[in-house]
Amino acid sequence: MPQKSEVFSASDCSELRIEHVHLQQYASSRRVRDMVEIGVVFALILVAVWTPQGQVNAFVSISAAACAVAFAVAGRWTSRELGLTRPLAGVDYILLAGAVLCGAIVLIGIPLRFAGAANSLPLSRSWQYVVWALAQEFILQGIFYLRLESLLGSRRAVLAAGGLFAVAHIPSPLLTFLSLLGGILFCELFRRFRNLYPLGIIHGALGLTVAASLPDHWLHHMRVGLGYLRFH
Repeated sequence: MPQKSEVFSASDCSELRIEHVHLQQYASSRRVRDMVEIGVVFALILVAVWTPQGQVNAFVSISAAACAVAFAVAGRWTSRELGLTRPLAGVDYILLAGAVLCGAIVLIGIPLRFAGAANSLPLSRSWQYVVWALAQEFILQGIFYLRLESLLGSRRAVLAAGGLFAVAHIPSPLLTFLSLLGGILFCELFRRFRNLYPLGIIHGALGLTVAASLPDHWLHHMRVGLGYLRFH
């Protein structure tokens, strides 16, 4: 008996083309949405960094935080992909890397004491900085890195997100350089382990170590943006 041959009708081909167009439109709209969300949060951060303390600055800062949370909740990434559900993933490796780097910064700071004293934060404020470091990691990874990963691929996203993190620390030359290196490190560790919590810890530890080890004359109390320029 002759085998039955199956052919696509003209209507089937038309439906496939329509579905393909819809998929392309969806992918394009998703890319646009990712870029818009990155742009909105980053623009608000820059405005907050470059405006004087006051009501406008507070409003913009709160808006940046609110947008970051809203975009994360409404985004297509799961809690696991956001790094929120596996607190022990890679924790030994991440904390060891942070400890080694903290020790290296301390050693580097010893011969630099000729340039002036450091400015270590009091214990009463140190925990606040660690909380702020965790918030920075949430924005860096949950908003910037994940969207850049979708747009550029994981390895390029590490460099791109690290670059955005560094730009937010302009015009402090030292902090901008250290933030570029730190941002790349944080994003690479997140790429491998998808765990925000130890990243927040080593981010805070590294920041406090930098403040306590390097000359404050160069760091201006770890300020960036307008605060760095207005430091006396």
